[in-house]
Amino acid sequence: MTDLSDTQQQLRDLAGQRDAVILAHNYQRPEVQDAADFVGDSLELARKAAATDAAVILFCGVHFMAETAKILSPAKTVLMPDTHAGCPMADMVTVEGLRALKAQHPGAAVVAYVNTSAEIKAEVDVCCTSANAPDIVARIPAEQPIIFVPDRNLGDWVAGRTGRTNMIMWNGYCPVHEEMTVDEVRAVVEAHPGAELMAHPECSRDVRALATMITSTSGMLRYPAGSAARVFVVATETGLLHRLRALYPEREFVPAARGAICPNMKRTTLDKAIQALDEGLNEIVVPPRIAERALAAVERMMQ
Repeated sequence: MTDLSDTQQQLRDLAGQRDAVILAHNYQRPEVQDAADFVGDSLELARKAAATDAAVILFCGVHFMAETAKILSPAKTVLMPDTHAGCPMADMVTVEGLRALKAQHPGAAVVAYVNTSAEIKAEVDVCCTSANAPDIVARIPAEQPIIFVPDRNLGDWVAGRTGRTNMIMWNGYCPVHEEMTVDEVRAVVEAHPGAELMAHPECSRDVRALATMITSTSGMLRYPAGSAARVFVVATETGLLHRLRALYPEREFVPAARGAICPNMKRTTLDKAIQALDEGLNEIVVPPRIAERALAAVERMMQ
């Protein structure tokens, strides 16, 4: 890495002293992404967490991601810069509600988006990410109903991709993606003639219908390499534009909605990261009985 600020270098030096690896999600602040060892989507960061030899994982993301890292690396110390960095979508599904839905559909397979708490993961058969959700669902016997939690938009997209008509959707959503309106996104696309629209599957069906490409954040990072377009409208959290612009400096990337900012992702700052790592703050703990059950679902996702 080059051209690090003094604060970024302080974090990097401290990570070396603490035998720590710094993982950052694609939606983090640019300065946090640039100071991290690895930047990626939920699946990529889960794989890094499982594979790391470091004694400490500093997870710059939101709470469910740090929990997933702890589930995959129980012997590691997992720290968060700010434990108040949560996920509204993850909070929309409760253990009690999920158990009641499972009781109503006793033969259903239960698939949970990785954007869920450890307690929810412990209640399901398999987890998925936006990158592998269609593949996960396609592996479940066609005649078996599927309970899909918590994102109704991702579930709707997966149902369309796989042709599944027997998916029971939990009524959850990501506020950042849900609040993008068709009129707003269409206006941005029309203001950039020739632009291609990349949309995250967490967007509403109407917004997805406008898209050239519907894919996860990792898919969005790959897509421009094979496209002749010079301008891309990006329908996801604006933090992804930092990496897109770094990867493709000759292209133009425009947010589909300027208000598409996740306040929880932005809670993480370099100063908080330094303090957490220096003082061992905000350690993530998952009760062993929960972690053991959740691990099976997460490992199926990884496989």
